[in-house]
Amino acid sequence: MGRSAISSRMNDFVDQMTEAGRWVRDSWNRLSVRRDTGPINDSELLADFVTTRAALVTQKKLYGYLKERIGMRYPKMFADEEFSRSINIAKMQVFAASLADLTIHCVAHVGTDQRLEQGDFNALAVWCYGQGVAANEEQAPNAVTVSRWLSEFGARADKANWHNIAAGASAFTESPKALIRWAPIADEHKNYDREIVENSMRFAWNEVRTEFRERLDAAAVSSDWKSRSKPD
Repeated sequence: MGRSAISSRMNDFVDQMTEAGRWVRDSWNRLSVRRDTGPINDSELLADFVTTRAALVTQKKLYGYLKERIGMRYPKMFADEEFSRSINIAKMQVFAASLADLTIHCVAHVGTDQRLEQGDFNALAVWCYGQGVAANEEQAPNAVTVSRWLSEFGARADKANWHNIAAGASAFTESPKALIRWAPIADEHKNYDREIVENSMRFAWNEVRTEFRERLDAAAVSSDWKSRSKPD
């Protein structure tokens, strides 16, 4: 193959990678991905944290897995409408599971040391999750799916052992399963990848947990929530 042909193929590949990167960027700009560094000292900031960090982890792990598994075909796949549609569905399903896991973890740590009672834990968790879903609802597949997410999370919050989670029990149980389930990858590959992908998702939460621990003012958040939930 001549030098000019190689150069042409390389230029095509770069163009494809640029287009794929633009698709990913545009897609994720519509999901709440943002970083901030200030203290988390009220309910709004707590909800913002769980929403943005759930989106960030979803972005990194879903697109990372797709890129690694698809390889050199990765840029071309974004020109396929069916594949792009499958990615959008996967993105929101993994986000919903990630948001659920992180909300359970964070609310458990807000309410430790008897700062919250069982009803306060549940109400704060359901409110935070609802805020995160509402912020990205236009990306959801349909209203029925949104309703199912909210219902399933409410049932999970009702059953949560908040004190055990705060003491170290993992809340990150659904997002690893969601990543491997919803990623638009052939099942035979998923069967081979399952353990590695799920462990990678669990590991991805470590940085988020550390950041949350460093930024959280649990007394301020719990006080703010209880003041909001008091009857007029």
